[in-house]
Amino acid sequence: MEAILLQILNGLDKGSAYALIALGLTLIFGTLGVVNFAHGALFMIGAFCAVTFSRLISLSSVTEDPTRKDFLGNPLKIETPYVESWFGPDVGAVLVNWSVPLSILFAIPVMILVGLAMERGLIKYFYKRPHADQILVTFGLAIVLQEIIKYFFGANPIPTPAPDVFAGSFDFGAMVGLEAGQIIYPYWRLVYFAFAAVIIAAVFSFLRFTTFGMVVRAGMADRETVGLLGINIDKRFTIMFAIAAVVAGLAGVMYTPINSPNYHMGMDFLVLSFVVVVVGGMGSLPGAVLAGFLLGILESFASMAQVLSVVPGINQIIIYLVAIVILLTRPRGLMGRKGVMEE
Repeated sequence: MEAILLQILNGLDKGSAYALIALGLTLIFGTLGVVNFAHGALFMIGAFCAVTFSRLISLSSVTEDPTRKDFLGNPLKIETPYVESWFGPDVGAVLVNWSVPLSILFAIPVMILVGLAMERGLIKYFYKRPHADQILVTFGLAIVLQEIIKYFFGANPIPTPAPDVFAGSFDFGAMVGLEAGQIIYPYWRLVYFAFAAVIIAAVFSFLRFTTFGMVVRAGMADRETVGLLGINIDKRFTIMFAIAAVVAGLAGVMYTPINSPNYHMGMDFLVLSFVVVVVGGMGSLPGAVLAGFLLGILESFASMAQVLSVVPGINQIIIYLVAIVILLTRPRGLMGRKGVMEE
């Protein structure tokens, strides 16, 4: 029982990342019909927004304290973050400590600008081109963005810790009535799952309960008819591209304490997220979310020592095996619309 609960928890945080990235991918495919292989790069850029903000908020001024000496007898140099000078040591220390959650405020406008620049500057010219052309150009864009990040931040992972209050682990087993010490789980992974649930709920609520979202959903179903009503559906789809970029970016921001940002993390998640989209159903938002969590949990169970002892390496291929089975038996995916990918 304890092992099963632990694997479900492990699968939920991994599935949260898959679901968020796949949600953005599906938004873009469902509205614009574009297969965006640069979407993983947006996840990576979001993670490095957190790194950048953490560095900015930690910028310090150096002063000398004549009352204290170093081992050579010189006045001791003290680094004081500017935020501590501006807001006081207590508030400044809190801001530095909470840099990852606070970087959301920095990442949102950055991701909007990046999304708009990507869509208006390149992708709009490939709307009517074959999917193969879209894949090639967006994959090339992803490599360019990856190399830019590598140039400015280096090739090594950059540790970006969670706030101290979420840095440890807690006894999940005791909380659910099991024996104490059986299931110890990191706080931040549960925070990430809760954050993903909020973002997913916000996106679905926006599409379902706002006029803008209703028009977008109508445009996804019948773009030409909505255009004949005098609605500039292309402009709304461009905004949806920016929203998808924000979703991917925020997923990257909050994932930084779990996986230290590196320049190739976008590619690592991109392929798996496309598999999630295919399994869930191309163009199906609920399918993307459902498949993200299901495949995350499935991958977690496949990583158990008992399973690996029977089928070594199954955790590396289990998601792709599931995708093959789905494509052979139900090409449109679990929740895909009839006729999509079935021609």
